[in-house]
Amino acid sequence: MRHNKKFNHLSRKKAHRDALLANMTISLIMHKRIFTTLAKAKALRVYAEPLINRAKEDSTPNRRLVFAHLQNKEAVTELFREIAQKIANRPGGYTRILKTGNRLGDNAKTCFIELVDYNENMLKDNGGKKSTRTRRSRRGGKGNASAEAPQAEAPATEAPAAE
Repeated sequence: MRHNKKFNHLSRKKAHRDALLANMTISLIMHKRIFTTLAKAKALRVYAEPLINRAKEDSTPNRRLVFAHLQNKEAVTELFREIAQKIANRPGGYTRILKTGNRLGDNAKTCFIELVDYNENMLKDNGGKKSTRTRRSRRGGKGNASAEAPQAEAPATEAPAAE
């Protein structure tokens, strides 16, 4: 029985699972985006986000704790230098999972997992703008009356100018 066992074991023993998640975290830190299965991405998010959160405060104990998990000096340096500056004001949610469909060979669900502040395409699209959409109603209430009124007034002002 699996009572109260919440995390995904990924069909691996503990040592293999820890090595897998550490290597995937290193790849995520170095490349900012990796392509993997959905189950591994969800397990990676639970593993990596607390480590990324540690990087907000650059202290020796935090560096030692992150290095104990990752065992890679370049990844720890990258995390505490570049990534920590970008996530300094973010309260959490440092990764994003984008589903990409199923893999051809075994039909496994695949996805991208990426660091949120490093996707230039999504940052460009959003651009800090609020949406300009208005709420529409089929009843012809406020939305339709205000949309029709300027059209009715426009021809009336143009007609005397043409005479």
